[in-house]
Amino acid sequence: MTAFEKIAIVLAAVAGMELFAWTAHRYIMHGWGWGWHRDHHEPHDHALERNDLYAVVFGTIVSAMFVAAYLNPQAGWSEPLWWTALGITVYGLIYAFIHDGLVHQRFFRWVPKRGYAKRLVQAHKLHHATIGKEGGVSFGFILAPDPQRLKAELKRQKEAGIAKLRPAEVD
Repeated sequence: MTAFEKIAIVLAAVAGMELFAWTAHRYIMHGWGWGWHRDHHEPHDHALERNDLYAVVFGTIVSAMFVAAYLNPQAGWSEPLWWTALGITVYGLIYAFIHDGLVHQRFFRWVPKRGYAKRLVQAHKLHHATIGKEGGVSFGFILAPDPQRLKAELKRQKEAGIAKLRPAEVD
């Protein structure tokens, strides 16, 4: 494989993971998998959350991808699988830095005052504006929609009886 192909696979995997993460977050974590995700949306003083089990599951899957690629070096799928697994790992690192580090401040304390980092924080805070698994906005982790649009959508969901909002979260 050429360097261009390897980089393209890694970048495609990162982009694909944002789509996968949005879908899994919206339909699994806020659906039948709410039991693991619920504590992430509720105040607590624990270092770990049941929600962290999702990282264990996804990490196990990507580890299996690395192992399969390593154990089958002659297979035509081996090298693309390895670079795909690397892209998924890169996405996981981005997720950990943005979601756990920047937004929820599990690793460091910094509140961005402007720019895209501020928009990421705002979008995810608006995601947490709902009570329960129904409704909600901004299910992705890297792409952050305009906070004003998200507020308008939350207001619409509240008025339609789709979502219950936390007090003073959305004007």
